[in-house]
Amino acid sequence: MANSTDGLRAWCTKGDRRMLAQKRFEPATSSPPTSLAIDAAPGVSTRRRAVIGFEDGSFGLYTLDPVTERFSHNYSHEPSINGVISSVAVAWPYLVTMTATQLLSLYLCDTGTQRAEAAEPPRLLHSFKSHTVWPPLTTSLRLSGVSVIVTIAYALPTYLSGWTVGVQEVKLTTAGKLVESRITSAIDQHYRPLAFSMSPVRSHLPPAAGSLATSTTLELRHIHSKPTSLSFTHPYLLVSHPDNTLTLYLVSSTADSLTVSSGSRLFGHTSSVSGAQVGNRGKAVSVSQRGDELRIWELEGGFASASSRKRLASGDLSVRVRSETPSSEAAEASQAGLALVNAKGDGTRKSMGDANEPSDSDQDELTLTRGWIGFDEENVVVLKEQSQGRQALVVYDFT
Repeated sequence: MANSTDGLRAWCTKGDRRMLAQKRFEPATSSPPTSLAIDAAPGVSTRRRAVIGFEDGSFGLYTLDPVTERFSHNYSHEPSINGVISSVAVAWPYLVTMTATQLLSLYLCDTGTQRAEAAEPPRLLHSFKSHTVWPPLTTSLRLSGVSVIVTIAYALPTYLSGWTVGVQEVKLTTAGKLVESRITSAIDQHYRPLAFSMSPVRSHLPPAAGSLATSTTLELRHIHSKPTSLSFTHPYLLVSHPDNTLTLYLVSSTADSLTVSSGSRLFGHTSSVSGAQVGNRGKAVSVSQRGDELRIWELEGGFASASSRKRLASGDLSVRVRSETPSSEAAEASQAGLALVNAKGDGTRKSMGDANEPSDSDQDELTLTRGWIGFDEENVVVLKEQSQGRQALVVYDFT
C-alpha cells in the first residue's frame, strides 16, 4: 500500500501478519500517490519491484528485498504537465504509465548490476496520445519473445448515450520500435446505428428470452451504463456496472486480428458493483459499493459450452463470501500500523490501515469501497472507507 503520510509499505498476510518493510517518500514528493503496480512475475531474483504514480505526474521506482525486508528507492521521475498518473504497469525491465490526459509512455529500465536494480534512469522508448480512451481504464504489459505488448482496456461511449468497452493493443520491439497499433471494441461486429428504432434506449437490458430476440435487441444488449471498473488479464476482460451486474469479455489477439467477444452478463450481486478483478486462470472477485457483498467467480473457459451457458443462466458462477462479526477478544493490538481483526467462518477478516485502527464498533462503519479489490490463491483484499473518510485495507483469509 502507499499513501502520503507513511509512504510505501509491504505487509505479510501469513503467519504473524506483520508489516515487512516501509519506505517513506522523498521530502520533495509532497504529491499523493494515485496508482501502484507490482512486478510479481517469477524470476531468478526474489526481489519485487513497485512503480508508484503520483498526482503531479511523477512516478517512482522501488525494489523490495524480502530477505532483508527493506525497500530501496531506485528512481523518481520529475513532475509532468501531462496530468495525474492514472495507471501504471510493470514487466521488468519495462514499465508503462498512463496519465489522466491519456498520454501513454513506455520506459525501459537499466538492469544495472547483478542486483537487478535500476542503475540509470529509465529510458523513454515511446509515447502515444489518445483522443478516444475514456476512464475507467486499465493497462497491462506483457513480454512475448522479441516484442513488448501494451494493452489498454477502456470504457467507450456509444452514439446512443450508452457505454461499451474498447481495447487498444500496441506492439513494439524490445528496443522500442513501433510494430503496430490495433483498436477494437465489443460491438464492432454488431453495431449498426441506423438499425435502432427503439426509444428511449435503456442503459441496461436483461438477456432476451428464447427465439423472440431480434437483431436490434441483440445489439442493444452490448450497450450498458458506464462501467465502474475494468480489470484485464489476457484473455479475460471483466467490467463492473452500477446496475448490480458484471460483464465478461474474451479478448483474442492473433498475428492477424484483435477481437473482443460480445460479452456475457454476470448476475448475483444485489447492489451496485464498485470493483472487480480477474486473474489469468479465470478466477475473479467483485465487491459491492456498500462493501457488504463480496463474490468469487469461476469463469474458466468462457461461455462457449452448453454447461457454461447453463451455469450463467442459473447464476451459479459465483459464491458470496461472508465473515462473522469479529469478537472483541479476537481483535489484536495495532502493530506498526497493522491491526488484525480475526473472525472464524467462511473467511478470516483483518484490516490494514493507519496506526489508530478502528475498534470493533467502528469496523461496522467500513462499508464504502473505493472500487479497488485484489486477490491471490489465499487472500482477497478490499479497500474500504469509513463515513469520516478514514481508509483501511480489509483482508479476507481463506487458508
